[in-house]
Amino acid sequence: MNVDGADEAGWDLDPEDESRAVVEAVGRQLKLWRQAKGMRPAEFAAIMGYGENLIYKIERGARIPRPEFLDKADEVLDAGGKIAAMKKDLEQARYPKRVRDLAKLEAQAVELGAYSNHNLHGLLQTKEYATALFEMRRPAYPQDEVDRLVASRMTRQSIFSRSSAPALMFVQEEATLRRPLGGTMVLRRQLERLLEVGKLRNVEIQVMPTDREDHAGMGGEIEILKFGDGSAVGRSDDLRVPSPMSDPKHLRILELRYGIIRSQALTPRESLAYIEKLRGET
Repeated sequence: MNVDGADEAGWDLDPEDESRAVVEAVGRQLKLWRQAKGMRPAEFAAIMGYGENLIYKIERGARIPRPEFLDKADEVLDAGGKIAAMKKDLEQARYPKRVRDLAKLEAQAVELGAYSNHNLHGLLQTKEYATALFEMRRPAYPQDEVDRLVASRMTRQSIFSRSSAPALMFVQEEATLRRPLGGTMVLRRQLERLLEVGKLRNVEIQVMPTDREDHAGMGGEIEILKFGDGSAVGRSDDLRVPSPMSDPKHLRILELRYGIIRSQALTPRESLAYIEKLRGET
């Protein structure tokens, strides 16, 4: 039995999170079902296998229950699927707000261009690579936060299967393709994933070789998203402005810089051949 349920049952909710009303509504429904069943919080907690304090937190909307918690509660309270059905209501709320905001922008974009110099871009990462990446953060994330971040990153990758998929362009530093985060097999599977994605008609992956003498990306990461109405937003490590930003002056700088970076990198065809070569060496 998990005494406090801190890891398995769900995630703490930011008091300022805009999804709080949904989480609180789910908590109230759980409480009503428990009371209708004639169970006290301590009894319900014992049957569920979690601490009583956790049940209070979920019922008052301070904690987002995991899908498996709702499934078990549905069974314990004989809800006939009504509690389990609330998983869909919490599907977005269980991801961090900053991730939801980013996913919303990506879902609206018709074009995305990104340059990554330290890690592989999140949309390109395998689950194992993303897990290794988050587990290496210091101070260390709790395991439930690692799971939450990885799940949200994987959800964003639905962008590749959209019916009207956007044009996606990635420039990756050579070092990001060689660093064996999580071990050799994780890296090999990651390279295979890049080869799979790089063959999609709407995706271009380019490699920036380490031996380039001219490099317009020394200011750090860049990302530009363009939308159907002609508007755009962007972010960069070295522009001291709110991120993402839409100021035309700063966007012009990012677009100029990104265009030069792409011209200095290997072509998409050369890049896939290079990634294939690295996979053979791994």
